[in-house]
Amino acid sequence: MLSNREGQKVPQVVFKTRANGEFVDVSSDDIFKGRTVVLFALPGAFTPTCSSTHLPRYNELAPVFRDNGVDEIICLSVNDAFVMDAWREDQEADNITLLPDGNGDFTAGMDMLVDKSDLGFGKRSWRYSMLVRDGVIEKQFIEPDVPGDPFEVSDADTMLAYINPRAKKPEPVSIITKPGCPFCATAKKLLDEVGMKYEEIVLGHDATIASLRAISGRDSVPQVFVGGQHIGGAEELAAWLKGRDAA
Repeated sequence: MLSNREGQKVPQVVFKTRANGEFVDVSSDDIFKGRTVVLFALPGAFTPTCSSTHLPRYNELAPVFRDNGVDEIICLSVNDAFVMDAWREDQEADNITLLPDGNGDFTAGMDMLVDKSDLGFGKRSWRYSMLVRDGVIEKQFIEPDVPGDPFEVSDADTMLAYINPRAKKPEPVSIITKPGCPFCATAKKLLDEVGMKYEEIVLGHDATIASLRAISGRDSVPQVFVGGQHIGGAEELAAWLKGRDAA
């Protein structure tokens, strides 16, 4: 139970996935052979930690993983293909492959199958992550064997730090806008042109003018924040981007 399998090959199983409305068999070799893959496993789709933190952070950092030689990032759970597909759509996890291990065959082969009957879950996967090169497990991060659902070492940042401690992560970007604002459209275009992903907070929908004043100290939109730094409006954003490029 919960044994570290570094240096060993991944279990050879067949996954029952869905594509174009039909079941499609995908083998372990299809996924891992001749490729570099990061796989993280979790107890269940739609569960709190899995949905709020574990999956979203891997999805966010997926481009950085690919820049550092990872061909694919896989999220595995002992759920069926319908559930995993619905969860991917709900999470908008377009950068991640959600893999159903419905019978728990892969998870059992990894010695990671645990009994969650006390929660009504039945057999599920323990939470872990691993880096697999050409079907061989190079590194495995296994959550500590303690009661509950620990989430300490299988996260995306820990795995990325193992692959490349100096990897550059994207800074979180937020922009406060309002509908029909041409300056807001300009600011969003500037961010799009440099490939900076952002969260848009829309006045009247996500926030109020009072929130805008409290957060930025200003009454006008847009207001842009990068990595916790208040940049300002569209003109200030353009100047900030120009200075960043010059540096």
